[in-house]
Amino acid sequence: MLELKNICFTAEEDGVWKEILKNISLTIDERFVAITGPNGGGKSTLIKIIAGVITPTSGQIILDGEDITGLSITERAHKGVSYAFQQPVRFKGITVYDLIQLASGRQLSISEACQYLSEVGMCARDYVNREVNASLSGGELKRIEIATILARSTKLSLFDEPEAGIDLWSFGSLIKVFENLYEKIQGNIIIISHQERILNMADRVIVLAGGKVSADGSREAVLPTLMNTGGPCAKLTEAEGGTC
Repeated sequence: MLELKNICFTAEEDGVWKEILKNISLTIDERFVAITGPNGGGKSTLIKIIAGVITPTSGQIILDGEDITGLSITERAHKGVSYAFQQPVRFKGITVYDLIQLASGRQLSISEACQYLSEVGMCARDYVNREVNASLSGGELKRIEIATILARSTKLSLFDEPEAGIDLWSFGSLIKVFENLYEKIQGNIIIISHQERILNMADRVIVLAGGKVSADGSREAVLPTLMNTGGPCAKLTEAEGGTC
């Protein structure tokens, strides 16, 4: 279970101090939680604070009863936290097999690595020995990154807009991957997304706007208040923290 207690974050922008997150308190124990809301509302900042990429100005982060607020991203990884970047990292000289094995923390056979690739909808023999470099598309990298998270089998998996920068065909494949991930992973998933198809998979939807929680509940309760022809964030105005 993840508990966020009075999380605040202030940053300097163009010489002016701005309050990005304003006293966020949440308890998250659902299997699949989606965070959405207008751009500039604080979503990515919050997920990076949970992952340990940045440190909150104040507040506490409790994971399964342990205060991890002061732990680094590496220390949190050892505690069972995985973080998938909005733009996956490329590693020249490292093969897909190497990356999945490193993520698993144990010696993997080629067959085991191929199984993880198959679970994210990739033809394993075409990818297992390829380098994780610029020859791979954004959609391919996203799926490989998810395969590494499956291999890690962590208690808390964090995704920052996994649909960003991929084409429509890859997005369709990515949706199938997340449907599979929902069934396979043992632990909790928190995902930032604006996409209705992803939000409709969530057990719980949290809306962040202007650095505050403006809505929180089941998808059945929250999504009807957001959805119209303008998309899931159409009713969140610039005054609330930006537009989608």
